[in-house]
Amino acid sequence: MTSVDAMKIRVLLFGLLAEAAGATEAILDLPPGSRVADLAPDLVARFDGLARSLESVAYAVNTSYVVPGHVLSDGDEVALIPPVSGG
Repeated sequence: MTSVDAMKIRVLLFGLLAEAAGATEAILDLPPGSRVADLAPDLVARFDGLARSLESVAYAVNTSYVVPGHVLSDGDEVALIPPVSGG
């Protein structure tokens, strides 16, 4: 895949995910047709601390909640939202 073919996806990390990664965001280059679920391997490769934390997150693309099978588009912003606890 050349960089011309790659989609740029901005990933936002919140709460425990940001703490585990040591960052609040990442920019990933993914091939066209990639789905939200395809983010995980790239994120774990970049932020080893995320490996166990990605199992129970919610996903929002451009501020709308989506399922892991949602197909991404170039320039999308994906928020990874950890489970909320407390009360």
